[in-house]
Amino acid sequence: MSNNSKKKLTPVQQEYKHLAKKREPARPVIKNCIRAFLVGGMICLIGQAITDMFVHWGGFDREKAGNPTVAVLIILSVLLTSLGVYDKMGQWAGAGTAVPVTGFANSMASAAIEHRSEGLVLGVGGKMFTLAGPVIVYGTVAAFIVGILHLLFNPSGVGGH
Repeated sequence: MSNNSKKKLTPVQQEYKHLAKKREPARPVIKNCIRAFLVGGMICLIGQAITDMFVHWGGFDREKAGNPTVAVLIILSVLLTSLGVYDKMGQWAGAGTAVPVTGFANSMASAAIEHRSEGLVLGVGGKMFTLAGPVIVYGTVAAFIVGILHLLFNPSGVGGH
């Protein structure tokens, strides 16, 4: 798109662009934000309920209950993706379903399901990690940069003390 905006448009192309922009339906931004808030909040509420269950019935403390909670959210997300429910939620709620853990699990499961006909290694594994690779790389780089900044601006906090 950025290359198209740099090109000089002919008068016909400019007229078409203007006409298309005029006919483009207005986006319901407020409605979309409310839907995203409700669904994203519901996913977080479910995550909090799972954490509370691990604390109350599983004997975990609050800090240790986080890991099994994330695992349960990932399993639920993949299950809902395989049943086609998560995608319908995503169409209705938009960014609300992109809550980090569940949205990432949905993206990976969707890619795996879509390319399963190409085989387990090149189809499922290859396409699933096409998405995961950049996320892991950028996450690692971001963590490294934050660690360096923390070291530079809080040298007394080295080692967590």
